[in-house]
Parts: sequence; C-alpha cells; structure tokens
Amino acid sequence: MTLSPRSVCPVCLKPIPASHETVDDETFLVKSCPDHGEFRTVVWRGEPSFESWARPKVPSGPKQAFTKVEQGCPLDCGLCDAHRQHTCTALIEVTWRCDLGCPVCFASSGKAASPDPTMEELGHLFDRVEQASGHCNIQLSGGEPTVREDLPEIIRQAKAKGFPFIQLNTNGLRIGKEPGYAHRLAEAGLDSVFLQFDGPRDHIFQSLRGRPLLETKLAALDALAEAGVGIILVPTLVPGVNDRDLGNILRLAVERSPAVRGVHFQPVSYFGRYPKQPDDHERITLPEIMRGLETQTDGMLRAVDFRPPGCEHAFCSFHANYVVTEQGGLTRLSSGGSCGCTPRPASEGADAAKAFVKRQWSSPDKQLPMAFDCAPENPSSAEPEDALDAFIRRAATHTFAVSAMAFQDCWTLDLERLKGCCIHEVSPDGRLIPFCAYNLTSMDGETLYRGKCHGPNPA
Repeated sequence: MTLSPRSVCPVCLKPIPASHETVDDETFLVKSCPDHGEFRTVVWRGEPSFESWARPKVPSGPKQAFTKVEQGCPLDCGLCDAHRQHTCTALIEVTWRCDLGCPVCFASSGKAASPDPTMEELGHLFDRVEQASGHCNIQLSGGEPTVREDLPEIIRQAKAKGFPFIQLNTNGLRIGKEPGYAHRLAEAGLDSVFLQFDGPRDHIFQSLRGRPLLETKLAALDALAEAGVGIILVPTLVPGVNDRDLGNILRLAVERSPAVRGVHFQPVSYFGRYPKQPDDHERITLPEIMRGLETQTDGMLRAVDFRPPGCEHAFCSFHANYVVTEQGGLTRLSSGGSCGCTPRPASEGADAAKAFVKRQWSSPDKQLPMAFDCAPENPSSAEPEDALDAFIRRAATHTFAVSAMAFQDCWTLDLERLKGCCIHEVSPDGRLIPFCAYNLTSMDGETLYRGKCHGPNPA
C-alpha cells in the first residue's frame, strides 16, 4: 500500500508519508524520507489528550482559488482549489526592513532587505485578497512595519478598500519612543496591535531580542491605550527562557485591561538554518501551555477552560474568553461546547472567528459586543444593580481573550493541518499562501516560498 504524503522531509522539503504515534502521554509526528531517513518529533504532551482535542470540519474553500492542484500539498499553494479553509486573516508584509535582529524571527528580517513594496503594489495585494476571500481581517506585518514613514497611508488605503479590521504586527519600539505616533496610527484607522511582548523581565528580551526592551514595551502599552487602539500581547515561548513566566505575563495583561484585550501565546518554532534537529525538550506544546497557565496563575484560569478553534485545524490552537472582574480576577465566558463528534462547517468557524477578532481585539470604545446591549444605562438609578446587571456592564468593556497558536516547522509540519489553515500570507506576486508553508525552511535554511514569489503579478 502506498501512503499519501502527510508531511515534508526536513532536509529536502519533499512531501513524504507521516503518522502520529502516542507513547504514554506524548504524541509524536513520525516520518521517513527515502533519501534522508526517519524523523521523530514531539507535538503534544499530556492532557487534554491528543485524541480528545480533534474536531472534524466540513471544508470551506477559498472564494476564488488562484492555483490548481498539480504537484500536491504543499507545492501548489496560492490558494489551491483543494484548500479546505478560506481566509480569516490575510497577512501583508509592507516591508522587509527591521530595527531589531531577533534570533527567533519568522522572516529573517533586516538581512539584505529588498525594497519596500510601493503603495500601488500594496493596493494590488489588497485587491487580490478581496478577490480571493472577500473583506477578511488584515494584519500588516514585516519586517517591522513602523519603519515605513507612510504606514498611516497604508492603513488608510486598506480601510478605503473596504477592509473593516486592520491590525498591526509590531515590536512596538517606535510606538513606545515617538510621542504622538500611536495617535497618528489610530487616526488613520488602525483597530488593533499585535504587540511582541515576551515577558515582564528584561533578561527575557535580552535573550530573545538581543537587548533589554521592557521599558520601551511598557511605554508602547501606555501610548496605545491613550490612543484607543486595542492591544494583544504576543509572547514567543521558549523553554528555559520564559516558559515559567506564563502567569506573570497574564497578570500584567489583566492589570492593563481593558486597553490590553488579551494574550496570544506562540510556542517557538524552528525556522531558518538548523543543521541539527532541535531536541524535544526545546519544544513546548499547547497542552503544556494550558496546564502551565493554570499552575502559574494559582487557578485564576484552568486548563479545562480552553477549547479547540472553530476556524483553523484543531491541533493548531486553543482559546478561552473571560471577563476581568473589578477585583482583578477572571470569570470565564467560554461555553462548554459539544463533544465535537459532529463535523461543523469550516465556514461557520471562520465567520465566527473573524467577527470575534473584530469585536474583541479592538478597543472597547470602538465596538461593544452586541450581546451586552442590555446593560443598564444608569447603574446608580433607584433600581439597585443586581449581580447579573453588574456582570453585563463589566463585560461590555472588560472582556479578555487568552489563546495560543502552534506554528509548524519542517519537523512538525502536518499537511492535514496546513490544508485547514485560515491565516494566509499574501506573497509579492499576489498569491495567498498558508502561513506555515510560506515561512517553511529546510534544515539548511532553504525556503519553499519566502523570497521565491516575485511580484507584482496582475493575473
């Protein structure tokens, strides 16, 4: 029997068969290349179990596919007409320049950077996104987008083309240092910032970003809060560096609610040149993050609070939603949900995810959740406010999201997960490519797509 490809070889990136094997409470991705041998990598540790986390979905393809299936996944990305999830978030890199040189960068930014795309070229990319997926959520990324002096004009252009939610992926250095810059971005129409924030101590930034940055990061939080831009803290989690700071990161975020709308943890993935396979102890898996959050917050939130995603593949992420109480605690909003035995339409999850992101990740001053319209207008009126009224009023402004996403590298790439991806990079030639495929590198740093998709291509 010939097995269909399920992953890629870390050496040559050739699609090869793979399977999951569970030993005790650890699940491994095991694969074998006829030319380069067998590879075995841990992808899941402990409870909730790997099997219980699975969620079947009814596929929802792109509005318009730009490529056809010829060589098979992951070699036909564009999106191809076999992709199982349309775009929820389109990520557009507005520059490849950067003012940091982080060793954990997806994009290897700042190294012999190509010229920035022009406003005309960016306009073409926005049009391609609308053609492929409609007016989905947009994330402006790089490189470091704030090195472009015309970033406010790019935001205005995206809004003028009808995209309702614009988020900036940034290290926050310029925002924290330049008075008034956050207000300029807000006035241009920026809804939210994905702020690189690896921990509450400078030695963490020294290790992951090459210099102490905490003071500047906190100044960026203040500036964005004053400007009314929603903030999501995005820590890259590296074992032995900041995996024991989950609780500290969460507490800092909660203390700065409602300006900070949540935390989105990203366990480290290994991109670039890694001649030796990273050891399993150098990885942290999603269930370990769930349990670590419970332990390190003394039960302020619990591992059982978290749910698989409704949009992307189940093994890609987790999430839970809370209200920050007046005492600084968290009350869970997420429902228990179903067992996940009945396949749900992938389109249903994508629509819910896009709506949630626009509502939750923006400043509460911009858009209040419709579910809380019944909050009393005058809490100090003659009618005493009961506990439910108080909760609804609080929830109108102090909802708080906790989530994590495990990006895949050449050792962990699962093509079944890739086919269900809803976060798509817009390549310079106008193709939409699943994030993990676009950033994929072999052990010697050879890319599959990044740097090989030249544009513009008006077709």
